[in-house]
Amino acid sequence: MINNPILKGFNPDPSIVRVGDDYYIATSTFEWYPGVQIHHSKDLVNWRLIAQPLNRKELLDMRGNADSCGIWAPCLSYDSDRFYLIYTDVKRHDGSFKDSHNYLTTCETVDGVWSDPIYLNSSGFDPSLFHDEDRKWFLNMVWDYRPGNNPFGGILLQEYCEEAKKLVGPVHNIFKGTKIGFTEAPHLYRHNDYYYLLTAEGGTEYDHCMTFARSKNIEGPYEADPNGYFLTSKDNPSLKLQRAGHGDIVETQNDEIYAVHLCSRPLLGLKRSPMGRETGIQKAYWDDDGWLKLVDGGNEPFEQVADVNLKLHPWPEVPSKYNFNESFLPNYFQWLRTPFPEKFYSLSEKEGYLRLYGKQSLGNQFEQALIARRQQSPVFQTTTKIDFNPFTFQQMAGLVCYYNSHKYHYLFISCDDEKQKYISIMSCEGDPTTFSTFPLYDSNNHINQIEIPANQSIFLRASVNHQDLIFSWSLDNKAWNIIDLILDYSLISDEAGKGAGNSFTGAFVGMCCQDLSGQSNFADFEFFEYIEE
Repeated sequence: MINNPILKGFNPDPSIVRVGDDYYIATSTFEWYPGVQIHHSKDLVNWRLIAQPLNRKELLDMRGNADSCGIWAPCLSYDSDRFYLIYTDVKRHDGSFKDSHNYLTTCETVDGVWSDPIYLNSSGFDPSLFHDEDRKWFLNMVWDYRPGNNPFGGILLQEYCEEAKKLVGPVHNIFKGTKIGFTEAPHLYRHNDYYYLLTAEGGTEYDHCMTFARSKNIEGPYEADPNGYFLTSKDNPSLKLQRAGHGDIVETQNDEIYAVHLCSRPLLGLKRSPMGRETGIQKAYWDDDGWLKLVDGGNEPFEQVADVNLKLHPWPEVPSKYNFNESFLPNYFQWLRTPFPEKFYSLSEKEGYLRLYGKQSLGNQFEQALIARRQQSPVFQTTTKIDFNPFTFQQMAGLVCYYNSHKYHYLFISCDDEKQKYISIMSCEGDPTTFSTFPLYDSNNHINQIEIPANQSIFLRASVNHQDLIFSWSLDNKAWNIIDLILDYSLISDEAGKGAGNSFTGAFVGMCCQDLSGQSNFADFEFFEYIEE
């Protein structure tokens, strides 16, 4: 059986391709760097992170991009001898305008050095590339900012000329969507005598769904599936997998059809999803009328999917504890926005340690020193060991549970005006208009700073149990001092703050360092441990 989700933790907008016996899924990364995650499988059950192709300035520079901008909905495809990756770099999404620039990069191997990008257009987001016999077609939804118009203005189709390396010929609006609206995420397929257009509709929240339409002419008109949605959770709030939609299909070497899709696992009793939108999979088939249906019936996502007719191929497990003894970071660690991480971290300055040089504030959208990994289970514990000697209150370093610039809980070390070193907690609880708050208070409502020895390593720990977060610290990794404060971890979610319609990523936990004095004081981290329960 396949257990959903197959890609746990923030991995939305899946695009899947098969090359021989190998399957690859590309997912969105938004403001996290490097851009695009590509997972690899041989059995559709077991997946490993194999590539993050947008890993240099020529391909991606997101400094200044707002929260939940950056890389939206990549499309991965393959033709003859190379992979094609279409992606959007969104520079703004608040308000009426969407500044969304679409690019193409290629590579002979999925984990190789991808080509410098080819600019395509900026008319909308969610681009994809359809390889049709001797021609290639580019699709994206069109964004209509004009007052009174439907901002989701339909699906555009235009030919891509490989020789000229640009879009050519007329632009066709081939599908305006169904009555549910918010039509986006187009993918085209050819089956028998029809072109099939798969789209996502209903927005990214709890009305999300996948819709099929078809036409015998690639330019349309397209008729929607008269049976309704192919996949959705919107009519069943009791499902564990909610917000199902935005996906892609693949045919196995045994002529079986599978659909990958995004979904979320909200906290029990709460419409809040710290792990963001994840990737699930469902088995499908073509019915007698030529429409794709779920093998298990209905149109709701299943947590377990029928047996796969492929030989199982597990991968080695990712170690729960990482000591910084290598010259590179494991690929499950990411940072924010910048293509120049060497400016804020080093693995060579102190042997066996990750050194973070203090940069700008934790909510900064240009440059900050933060290395983190995804949360992938609703219950987990993270521990790290830090050497940090601040000499001004403007210097901080520690362990952070982070969603974006206005949703985080931060267990940090700093010092007061008398140079006394202390631990405290800083939280930003979802309101981007307010400054971070310090939720540790004594009986006189003064900030409670826990004094700790100077020139001594400190162990920091975050323990998350669904919506509850407890921080603790230790001097020896044996006797732990639990901070008597249960923090609301549900704030670290899509739906908190500005809401899931404006928050598209997921929870990370990691190490960070700030120096607001500009002196780049550093913190050294000896290990990072992430244990799921």
